[in-house]
Amino acid sequence: MLPSQSEFQGLRTRFKGFSGPVGSGKSAALCTEALRRAYLNPGRQGILAAPTFAMLRDASLVTFVRLLEDGDIDYEHRKSDGELTVDEPDSLVLLRSLDEPERLRGTNLAWFGIDELSYASESAWLRLEARLRDPKAVSLCGFAVWTPQGHDWLYRRFIHKPVEGYGCVRAQPFENRFLLEKTPDFYARLESSYDPKFYQQEVLGEYVNSRRDRVYHCFNPKVHVVPQKYDPHALLLWALDFNVAPMSSVILQKFGEKLIVIDEIVLSRATTAEACMEFENRYKGHAAGLEIFGDSNGRSMHTTGTTDYTTLQNFLHKAGFTKVRLRVPASNPPVLDRVRRVNGMLTNALGEVRLEIDGKCVELIKDMEEVLFKPESGVIDKTSDSQRTHASDALGYAVWELFGEKPVVGEKKERLF
Repeated sequence: MLPSQSEFQGLRTRFKGFSGPVGSGKSAALCTEALRRAYLNPGRQGILAAPTFAMLRDASLVTFVRLLEDGDIDYEHRKSDGELTVDEPDSLVLLRSLDEPERLRGTNLAWFGIDELSYASESAWLRLEARLRDPKAVSLCGFAVWTPQGHDWLYRRFIHKPVEGYGCVRAQPFENRFLLEKTPDFYARLESSYDPKFYQQEVLGEYVNSRRDRVYHCFNPKVHVVPQKYDPHALLLWALDFNVAPMSSVILQKFGEKLIVIDEIVLSRATTAEACMEFENRYKGHAAGLEIFGDSNGRSMHTTGTTDYTTLQNFLHKAGFTKVRLRVPASNPPVLDRVRRVNGMLTNALGEVRLEIDGKCVELIKDMEEVLFKPESGVIDKTSDSQRTHASDALGYAVWELFGEKPVVGEKKERLF
């Protein structure tokens, strides 16, 4: 095992955690400890859990089953019951998600282990903590692994002022030599994609309280507000946020890995057709091609029998824009993932700037400077000022489609569970 994994296994506190950056072997540490607890408590039952069933199925369970098979350990997996029995100690492992904490009440446990606990609620942890009471257990223990998520309840309970009976191991960045042997540029690629604060959290495993900051904390007007020139011979990118008041959109051009915002269209109480009219007024005759980005909800059918994108495409075709490509995903990415990608384009962990904004984009610049998180949360405040968030949302849709992570499609060698 890696040094931090060995230290985690050696902790003797009733409740223990493993806090580490991406690629630090958290799931392996969790599943090794779960199997160890199954043998320490023969004939008893424990829970292997994750914040959602999808995370449990696709990550935690896959790792646990691989550990059993690599060790030639006999087991029986009853998928319909959400149970797995490890034969030799005759120990039962209940497979549970934490998205409905109230369903965790009931049977006594000898142990429980949770993957990616920072994505679950404190109430879910406390429900399981209360169930750790099997009188026939040899060694009661509740444990979890996670990636830091700022100064949240885990930070307060395990790191800042640990509760009595709690212990935590913090894995060191770049410790996983197995990962680096297989993918030497793993962390270098993250450094070019992540903004500095997100890199501190995800790669260095630090507890950065970024939620108190502005949403677009990497934006610096002295660096990112730069006069831009429209190039009629380059592809034009139009990103929209379909909000009536205001209807907001931004116009961009891409040169290599650099993205520039050359213009914005912000209309109060406007329709999609009216936004198209204004776009035609400004860019009629552009022949180098046009790509459209935006909210996936714009695909929804209206009472008129059309969608925002159908209206937009029909109008542009009649206006003479013949080379039009729609680049809208079937569903929107998670909001925080989209925001982090925008921050990473503004300034990544290497200090590279790959996104600039022309000074005439007044509303977008205000968004960059003024959009905030709600206090003590990762939720963007969209209520304090009705004018805010729309232009930056439009920008985010384009950034994600151009530079965001895309799902890998195709066959895998591993079995699916």
